[in-house]
Amino acid sequence: MTLQEIAEPFIAMAHRIVWASVAGVDRAGRPRSRVLHPIWEWDGANLRGFILTSPTPIKRAHLEMTPNLSVNYWDPSQDTCVAECQASLQSDDETRTRVWEMFKSAPAPVGYDPSMIPVWEGPTSPAVAVLELTPWRLRVFPGTMLLRGAGDVLTWSA
Repeated sequence: MTLQEIAEPFIAMAHRIVWASVAGVDRAGRPRSRVLHPIWEWDGANLRGFILTSPTPIKRAHLEMTPNLSVNYWDPSQDTCVAECQASLQSDDETRTRVWEMFKSAPAPVGYDPSMIPVWEGPTSPAVAVLELTPWRLRVFPGTMLLRGAGDVLTWSA
């Protein structure tokens, strides 16, 4: 399967589910997970995810140790999709403003107004960073496959 074939079904499921369990590794090599709200962008050749977040010292240390994250979506219909990604924390004004506006202008349920987070005083606030995700593996697993044996499991690896 090619990235071209899986990108749109992945984004459709991820943006419908919205919230993802995002797991990384801490400085001691132990798993660490959080529930986060990514948005994905497909330009016809590259798929990237973005998460508005606070650039805490713990997040920075974990990404310096291992700059890889697993982003797992699930909903009660048993639909699941996973992106295994290289991650980097971006804090330049251009990226933060662009991603802020992506979230603000995207349709619900993935879109929202980031200014609702009280400590984020705008896209260039020191309390805002962008976690950029570049997947090396994607999997889309419709619940109908699990429950009825109907549908296709889609998998891609770089």
